[in-house]
Amino acid sequence: MSQPKQYIFVLTMLLSLVVWSQKSIEDDPEIQQNNINHRIEQSQSALEKFNYFEAQRNLDEALKLAQKADNKKSIGIIYTIKGKLQLIIEEEDNAIQSLNEAIKMHTETNDNANLANSYKTLGEVYVSKGDYYQASDYFKSAKNLFEQEELEEGIAETLLLEGKNFILLKNYRKARSVLEQATAQAKKTGLLKTQSEGLLNHGLVYHKLGDNEKAIELVNEGLQIAKQHNFTSVLNEAYFIASDLHNSIGNYQLSRNHLRNHLELSDSIRNLTRVSSTKEQETQFLLNEQNDRIKELEAQAKEEQEDDGVRTLISILSVALITILSLLTLSLYKNNNIRLKTNNMLHKKNGELIIAKEKAELASKTKANFLSTVTHELRTPLYAVTGLSNMLLEENPKPEQIQHLKSLKFSGDYLLTFINDILQINKIEANKVNLEPEPFNLKKKINNIILALNNSAEDNNIKIHFEYDKKLPENFVADQIKISQILINLIGNSIKFTKDGDIWIRVYQMEIKDNIYTLRFEVEDNGIGISQEKQDNMFESFSQGSIQINRKYGGTGLGLSIVKGLIDILKGEIHVKSELEKGTTFFFDIPLEYTSIKEVSETKTSYFDKETNTLDLSNVKILVVEDNKINQMITKKILTKMDLKCDIVDNGTDAVEMIKTNDYNLILMDIHMPGISGIEATKIVRTFDKELTIFALTAVTIEDKMHEFDEAGFTDIIPKPFKQEEFEKKLYNALASKEDKSA
Repeated sequence: MSQPKQYIFVLTMLLSLVVWSQKSIEDDPEIQQNNINHRIEQSQSALEKFNYFEAQRNLDEALKLAQKADNKKSIGIIYTIKGKLQLIIEEEDNAIQSLNEAIKMHTETNDNANLANSYKTLGEVYVSKGDYYQASDYFKSAKNLFEQEELEEGIAETLLLEGKNFILLKNYRKARSVLEQATAQAKKTGLLKTQSEGLLNHGLVYHKLGDNEKAIELVNEGLQIAKQHNFTSVLNEAYFIASDLHNSIGNYQLSRNHLRNHLELSDSIRNLTRVSSTKEQETQFLLNEQNDRIKELEAQAKEEQEDDGVRTLISILSVALITILSLLTLSLYKNNNIRLKTNNMLHKKNGELIIAKEKAELASKTKANFLSTVTHELRTPLYAVTGLSNMLLEENPKPEQIQHLKSLKFSGDYLLTFINDILQINKIEANKVNLEPEPFNLKKKINNIILALNNSAEDNNIKIHFEYDKKLPENFVADQIKISQILINLIGNSIKFTKDGDIWIRVYQMEIKDNIYTLRFEVEDNGIGISQEKQDNMFESFSQGSIQINRKYGGTGLGLSIVKGLIDILKGEIHVKSELEKGTTFFFDIPLEYTSIKEVSETKTSYFDKETNTLDLSNVKILVVEDNKINQMITKKILTKMDLKCDIVDNGTDAVEMIKTNDYNLILMDIHMPGISGIEATKIVRTFDKELTIFALTAVTIEDKMHEFDEAGFTDIIPKPFKQEEFEKKLYNALASKEDKSA
């Protein structure tokens, strides 16, 4: 074989080897992933430098590579960054499409960390669109996922965004609480930029709440951190907030200085963005020019190939060898970048954030004692008012008396509700509310509430619609009494402020983890609505729209405060969105545990009904210990109606003597009486009779005296004024228990 032919053969073999090597490198999954990661890193770097054209170009190239490799995790990450970029350049609708695509990919690959990032960015998009309530939902979902994955950085950033969103909603008290958490979380994890921005917005909230001294302190602290670490965008925001703050308090010179700094920095940012855009356009022009030059060289090489095949092959081989070296260099560069990025992303995991709360012990105790005394003094006459009005209504009053008696009963019920509301607020504030979870049917419970409130709704010509998600189970374990109270308050509110309209009650799933369902409850009406300024104080005690609204529609103004307290206890959150003359929607989320156990239903309605009662009441004797003559008469009347005989004494000393000399089945013991109290009398009785059933029939605040009742030896407690059904049930169970033992 001649030398030129040998040379050509060797070159051909080398060229084949080069092509094969290049194809093998391109097909290597690790190298493919490195290429994708490099493009993603380049796009993020370009975003930080305001170079949006460069960021978009790298994202497009990364997406092609990821789609070719069918790498869904990377596709999701790329779409998340695209959504962020589209948000920056104010293409919100495109951003929503990109982020929804990202969420789809993250969900398929169970990538919760990046799913949280997508939710967070989607929340920012809805803030930009002005839909702050939708944004709030996405921030909450993001925060839950970050907490689940223990990603401290994500938690801090989401809390910051959530706090800023509450500022836009003008819910400054909630914003203050969330921003305080955001700043503390950022400080704990060393996120200086987030800490700086958190301090600035925290200061802004204090300014809105009227505490300018605290506002200036926080803003200055945030400004110094931004200045020290050259956080350009945060520093720009800091100058603007500081200028506005000092202007509002009359410090015009300092306000002008901050405003001047803000304007100069804004111009610098705009110039930087403009320069970046110009460089990109120039680069694109050079690339296009280079592509044209390559095409010319390829055409020239093709013409020369016929004249000098060897020279052409050498040129091609040289290009191929250079390509191999370039690929190897690029691979090393990417691997090094990946290692650097991994090291930079490692951060400390510290313990949980603890926010210390100071409590005014003496003030709380004084308030509790005052409420206990006042409510006892009110409950005692109320027992007479409600008892007498009920009795008179049942005894065939004259037609002209019925309306007066109903008005009397309504007034008594209203006062009792008011007292109970005050007591419940006090219990919530003192952290004395205990959860009592039990299996129950949620759908059935809400249906029963609607049935109970339907008459009131019909009086206002209102139609109630109930929508329960068909995919949801019905049986859960939770404190059904508190859930009922929340819904009764909210639905009752809607009925009160709506006329000739509709109310919609909806229940659907937000998320599920193991057996815990986070459910969204909505109560929507098309009533009078609430102004934005009134919404800020909706959940404070004694807060309604105005005094005129109080008088026109009634109510104590405590219902929503109780609702907020109960939802907090149930580890949930409540929000309101409303517009005057268009209606109001209250929505809250609470976690409920699913159970396959069905609730126990009670079919017995009247415990002492003559047709269904199986107890022998002929020899039953009850002692009523009560010093108030009216209350004596009412209690005796109630017992007589139940075919029960009773004796009455008006003090504790006589009660002890009567119990010693008679065989009673049950004692109804008042607490406050002349001479010895009901508690002291019961202690004496327990020295000679441990088994006798003794009920404390009392108007005192039960929670405050519970330990005294237990120590004295009471069997159970019946609060006054009592509900007839509850009173009957406790008496029936006690008597049935005695009969079973004697049998």
